[in-house]
Amino acid sequence: MEIKEFKIRASGCGQIMTGSIGLTEKQSITLKDLQSKDAITLKQRKTQDELEYKKANPTLPETLKSFCQTWLKEQLYNRRNEFSSKYTQKGNEVEDNSLDYIAEQLDLGMLLKNEEYFESNFLTGTPDAILKDYLIDVKNSWDCFTFPLFEKDIPNKDYFYQAQCYMHLTNRKSYKLIYVLSDTPNHLIEKDAYWWCKNNGYDELDGDIFEQFVDKYTYKNINDKLKIKVFNIEYDESVIEAIYDRVAMCREYIEQLLLIIK
Repeated sequence: MEIKEFKIRASGCGQIMTGSIGLTEKQSITLKDLQSKDAITLKQRKTQDELEYKKANPTLPETLKSFCQTWLKEQLYNRRNEFSSKYTQKGNEVEDNSLDYIAEQLDLGMLLKNEEYFESNFLTGTPDAILKDYLIDVKNSWDCFTFPLFEKDIPNKDYFYQAQCYMHLTNRKSYKLIYVLSDTPNHLIEKDAYWWCKNNGYDELDGDIFEQFVDKYTYKNINDKLKIKVFNIEYDESVIEAIYDRVAMCREYIEQLLLIIK
């Protein structure tokens, strides 16, 4: 069976960028400090030897190995390892409405969802919306308590790497990661309320309980400025280079995995 060459989806890029290969920044500083000393203790010599060996013999993080193994199984068995939850369901179902809301709040006129798929030698992906000078990616928070109202930095580092991939694929230098606090679809509210009732002694969904959940997960009377949060991200070529390095490592590891099953 011919296996296609590994390329990383923008949405999955954060997963291959976790963990350190070789020395961490702190370990590099420690090693440099030890190497600069004229005399060190036996314990320090042991630490220096261990760090020098680790630097010369970098290993892949277990998280990256696991990602590669899953990717290869998808190819070998022709199956997708799909994940779904109420959080991803909401995000998928309200995405179009959220783009309309963003367009209104940021005075962008009509904001069309992008359907074009992009691919390079290392990356693939489909950004949410492509404008002349920047990209927009929308994230829908499950409720007000997961909405990053007070955050100054991107809550999820994976989205930073996703942004860099999308900008590289579309030749854009700026990116707006926008969180929206939108109303949860009625059927998801009903499901949550139903299970709450089942777990708390009710035989069926109670109407009053359902209305309480509706109040909890809808935000029509909330000020608009409390329902949208914009994080601006700029393109960083050095990040792309680091991603390319990880993709190359993934390809080498996948080749090793293939030898196991030949």
